[in-house]
Amino acid sequence: MLLYKLWRSFIKEILLLKRDIGGIVIIFVMPLLLIVTITLIQDSTFKNLEGSKIPIIFIDQDQSEVSKNIKAELENSKTFQLLTNFNEKSAQDAVFSGDYQMAIVIPENLTKDLNSNIDSKVQTIVSSFGLEGDSAKVKTAAPKAKEIHLYFDPATNAGFKNSVMNSVNKMVFEIENKKIYKAFQDQLGTTENLDENKNLISFKEITPKKGEMDVMPNSVQHNVPAWTLFAIFFIVVPLSINLVKEKSQGTSVRARISPTPYFVHILGKTFTYLIICIIQFLLMVAVGIYLFPYMDLPAFDVSGKMFQLITVTLFAGLAAIGFGVLLGTIADTQEQSAPFGATSVVVLAAIGGIWVPVFLMPEFMQTVAKFSPMNWGLNAYYDIILRNSGIGGIAKELAFLLLFYLATVAISIFYERKQNAV
Repeated sequence: MLLYKLWRSFIKEILLLKRDIGGIVIIFVMPLLLIVTITLIQDSTFKNLEGSKIPIIFIDQDQSEVSKNIKAELENSKTFQLLTNFNEKSAQDAVFSGDYQMAIVIPENLTKDLNSNIDSKVQTIVSSFGLEGDSAKVKTAAPKAKEIHLYFDPATNAGFKNSVMNSVNKMVFEIENKKIYKAFQDQLGTTENLDENKNLISFKEITPKKGEMDVMPNSVQHNVPAWTLFAIFFIVVPLSINLVKEKSQGTSVRARISPTPYFVHILGKTFTYLIICIIQFLLMVAVGIYLFPYMDLPAFDVSGKMFQLITVTLFAGLAAIGFGVLLGTIADTQEQSAPFGATSVVVLAAIGGIWVPVFLMPEFMQTVAKFSPMNWGLNAYYDIILRNSGIGGIAKELAFLLLFYLATVAISIFYERKQNAV
C-alpha cells in the first residue's frame, strides 16, 4: 500500500513537470548551454595563453652581451612578441595608456658595468685568500647596480606582473652566475668547460599516469562536474515553485487530510527529481564525451568511473532536493521561492568553487566554502576524476551530502506540522 502511494506521488510530480515547460527548459537546456559556452571560453583562453604570443615592448640601450641574452631568452620562451621600434618615453606612454601590457628597458652599459662589478668582487675574494690570478688587475671602485626598467599597464593582473618579474629575475640571475663563474676561471687560470656548470638541483613535476601517458587536468575535467552540480542544484527553482503551487491551489490541504503521511509526498518528490538529476548528469557526460571533441575540446574520460560518478550525482541530488523542499515549504509565494532559490544556488556555486577555485579565495572564504554542499560534491567529483579515488575515498563528502538532505527534510516536516497544527 505504501509503495502504491509512493507511486501515485511520483506520477503527480511528473504531471506537474509536464505542465511547466519553463521548468523543463531550466532543468535540461540551460545547463547544456552553460557547459558548452563556459568550456569553450575557458579552453580558448587557455589556448590563447599557450599558443599565441603577447606583444611587449623591448628597448635595448645596452646593445651588448647581457641584453642580447635577455632578448634571446624572451624570444625563446614562445610567450612574448618583442616590439623594438620605441624609445623609453614612447614605450612608457604606450603602456600606461593601455596599448600594450608591458615594456622592458635595458639600461646603457649594462654588460660593461656588470663585467666590471663582477671582476672587482672576484679580485677581492681571490686576494683575500692570498691568491693572485694570472690577470691581476688594479682594483677599481665597483660601479653602482644597474636597473632594468619594467613598465606595466595599470590594468594588468598582479599575477601576470609577478610572473614576468620572476622570469626576468631568473634570467638575470643565471647570466650573473655564468659571468661570475667565468671570472673565477679567468682569475684562477682554470680551464673547466663553462657548459658543465649546470644546476645541481632542479625541479621535476611527477604527474599521475594512465599507462604510459601523463594525466593532465584540463578545462573539461573541471567544467563537466562543476556545471553538472550547478544544474542539479538549479532544480531547487522548479521544485520550490511546485511546492508553493500545491499550497496555493489546495493540493497540500488534500494531501494533509488524506491517509498518506507527509513524508511519503517528500519521498515521491525525491525519487522524481533524483531521476531528473541522473538524466542531467548523463546529458552532461554525453556532451563531454561526444560533442566536445567536434569542438576541438578534450573528450571527457569516464572509463571505469561511471559507478562512482553516478553515486556522487545521487547524493548531490539528494542535497539539492532537500534544499528545494525546505525552500518550498517555508516560502508562501512563487515570488519568494523563485528569486531566492535562483540567487541562493548562484551564491552556493560561487562559494563552492564552481567558478573560482577555492584555493584562490581569501582565507575566510575558503573556510566558508567548506559549508557549501556544492563544494562537497565538487570535491567528490575531483577525487574520482583527477585523483582516481573509490567510494571509500569520498565517503566523507557523501556523508555530508546525505546529512544535509536529512536535516533539510526534517526541518521541512517540522515546519509543516507546526504551521498546520490545530
